[in-house]
Amino acid sequence: MITLYIIHGWTYTIEPWNGTIAALKKAGINVRMLKVPGLTTPSEKVWTIEEYAKWADENIPDGAIALGHSNGGRILLNLCSKKQDKLKHLILLDAAGVYEPSKKRDLSRKASKVMAPLKKVKPLRKVVHKVLGASDYDNAPENMKQTLANMLDSDKNLKIEDVVIPTTIIWGEADNVTPLRQGKKMHESIKNSELITRENWNHAPYITDPTGLARVIIETLNKVK
Repeated sequence: MITLYIIHGWTYTIEPWNGTIAALKKAGINVRMLKVPGLTTPSEKVWTIEEYAKWADENIPDGAIALGHSNGGRILLNLCSKKQDKLKHLILLDAAGVYEPSKKRDLSRKASKVMAPLKKVKPLRKVVHKVLGASDYDNAPENMKQTLANMLDSDKNLKIEDVVIPTTIIWGEADNVTPLRQGKKMHESIKNSELITRENWNHAPYITDPTGLARVIIETLNKVK
């Protein structure tokens, strides 16, 4: 029986993955969803990408097959760029890790810090959130705000081209969180990689098309030797 290790993205519940996991298990795949510290398991510390990569290394056996979605993909990319023989096969699903300077993101962080005291005033709370926009950063606990900032900054130093493990890159063409151009960049950088796209998928196909995602993953696993 094939075992697939999954590292989820920036989420505080893995329930949205249930449909995809059920379809994978029905196909005879043993799924191990790893709960990320600070997100789906409690942690009050500020995490660095190095610490997350070490955590993944300790929880995924050598020679395994692992899938990372969004920030989970970033964690696996950092792990596999350093330990080039860690996995048998790497699957990246709308993964983060490509560094792109963002003035909008930086301004949002600064505005969030300046306007934070206003959030405590109930009548102004909705106004502040409307100005800043709902985002993972604004809604995260304080330690995870810094953790998320660490994750974004770490992309500057990630050498994706150092990943030599056979890799399948799965991407939604309608993804506006990690756009398709980032998936193409990963495909160009990882020599031993395949890029699979789906026209109508967004950043979270495990929500919008769980059985379709399971089908693509199963097809990928069937090709792994």
